[in-house]
Amino acid sequence: MGGVTSSVAAKFAFFPPSPPSYKVVTDELTGLLLLAPFPHRENVEILKLPTRRGTEIVAMYVRHPMATSTLLYSHGNAADLGQMYELFIELSIHLKVNLMGYDYSGYGQSSGKPSEQNTYADIEAVYKCLEETYGSKQEDVILYGQSVGSGPTLDLASRLLQLRAVVLHSPILSGLRVMYSVKKTYWFDIYKNIDKIPYVDCPVLIIHGTSDEVVDCGHGKQLWELCKDKYEPLWVKGGNHCDLEHYPEYIRHLKKFITTVERLPCRKKRDDDDAAAAAAPAPAPRKSVDNRREKPRQSTERKPPKSQSKKSSSSSKLRISFDHHLDRSRKSVDCHDKTRKSVDHSQSNSHSHSHSHQIERGRKSVDRLDRVRSDSN
Repeated sequence: MGGVTSSVAAKFAFFPPSPPSYKVVTDELTGLLLLAPFPHRENVEILKLPTRRGTEIVAMYVRHPMATSTLLYSHGNAADLGQMYELFIELSIHLKVNLMGYDYSGYGQSSGKPSEQNTYADIEAVYKCLEETYGSKQEDVILYGQSVGSGPTLDLASRLLQLRAVVLHSPILSGLRVMYSVKKTYWFDIYKNIDKIPYVDCPVLIIHGTSDEVVDCGHGKQLWELCKDKYEPLWVKGGNHCDLEHYPEYIRHLKKFITTVERLPCRKKRDDDDAAAAAAPAPAPRKSVDNRREKPRQSTERKPPKSQSKKSSSSSKLRISFDHHLDRSRKSVDCHDKTRKSVDHSQSNSHSHSHSHQIERGRKSVDRLDRVRSDSN
């Protein structure tokens, strides 16, 4: 039953140009694939990519010499690479990005038939090619989905946690919601974007025409409300479903968005910084100055040796009766006491002088770019 409803939905969702607007030919001299009737460009590569569902899709990669980001573009349901070719070249130039575009299974010269599940496999194959062939990193990729292309775009974006950003151009809430005003998601619906967008962690830009007669602007506005990381949306006044790129504010706003997200630290770096901050030990409490003082010195008095104690005890027991010997002993003890007090006084002054030079050092302490957020109207 699910296959039947999916195939029925596909008839309403996919309208590949027939015949295709281009052909794929092989250059006899270089062996490179070319997109006829377009002339060969040094910075454009044509590829054929296998998918996990057994189809082979056609893709084109536009290289920009100063690019730091790569735009992975999923086009609408009634276009193919031949119709998008010139726009892809222009976007790469104006936005200073590498751009990868592709045809869904059953579109253009791609094999197979168009279906929801096939488009998911298609975009996965293209993303894999970006990583393995061109060395693109997840944090440098911006996913761009137009109309029905918002389906595979959000499906992939909800599973890639380190993406740089997402752009949704005239997006849909779901396939069924384009035709009917339903309040809940049914199991047989396709491209359930309304349920997937809350799982997208990166910044999201939504562009929609206020006069769209195919997909009402309300789709874009509701998706914007559900975004986790909202960016200032662009509601093109008077814009329809397939003409937004002709408005000056389209390229201006898109360029501003890409420039902004390229300056932001990637999510991985932010997560690493947050984890490091959480794992850092708390600063040790400052020790009291009293704890840093030296322990009091031991008294300079020395206990008499055990032998001397024994002798004194023995003397005492003998009870010597000679007064002049007793007097001399007392005078000797008095003299020894004076000498000991002198030594104690000198060492006490020296100890006090040493502590007067101990200084407590102070501590210093150290401190994102708040994104401009505006109202969707």
